[in-house]
Amino acid sequence: MGTSRRSQAERDAITVEIGYALLSACFLGAVVFGALAGPVAVWQLPAAVEETLPVVGGVIAAVLAVLRVVHVLWRCARPGRR
Repeated sequence: MGTSRRSQAERDAITVEIGYALLSACFLGAVVFGALAGPVAVWQLPAAVEETLPVVGGVIAAVLAVLRVVHVLWRCARPGRR
C-alpha cells in the first residue's frame, strides 16, 4: 500500500463501486428471500414450513448479500483491474 493520496476520480470510482455493491446485494437478498419465503404468502402450507421458510430465506438472503458485497469490493480493490 502506498502513502499517496487518491485523486477525486479514484474516490468517486470507489464510491460508485460501494453503492453498486450495496444496491446489488439488496436486490439479490430481496430476490432470494422472495423466492424462498414467497410460497408462504401464496399457498397454505403446514405450520412448521410456514415458520421455517421465512427464517431460512432471511438467513440465506443475508449471507448471499454479504458475499455479494465482499465479491464486488474485492474485485474493485484488485490492482490493475482496468
